[in-house]
Amino acid sequence: MAMSHHFYVVKCHDGSLYAGYTNDLKKRMSVHNAGKGAKYTRARLPVMLIHSEMYDTKQEAMRVEYAFKQLSRMKKNDYLLKRGVAVESTKKFFK
Repeated sequence: MAMSHHFYVVKCHDGSLYAGYTNDLKKRMSVHNAGKGAKYTRARLPVMLIHSEMYDTKQEAMRVEYAFKQLSRMKKNDYLLKRGVAVESTKKFFK
């Protein structure tokens, strides 16, 4: 059975974005929202998964994660919009 590798983006309660890599997306979201995930997200709970992409290898997923993290916020929003995610439309989750 092939393992799946995910690049993912969550929107934090403060409106910021966090990008990461995992091989178990469901578990990673649970860990983030339990306050046991990345230090960045622990202070910005809850988080909401807004985008993920699956890759065949860990290296591919991590390469995309790194490239995404190098983008400005505007370019991150553009990247997500081109993939069908309007970041501003996710505000209602936190109300």
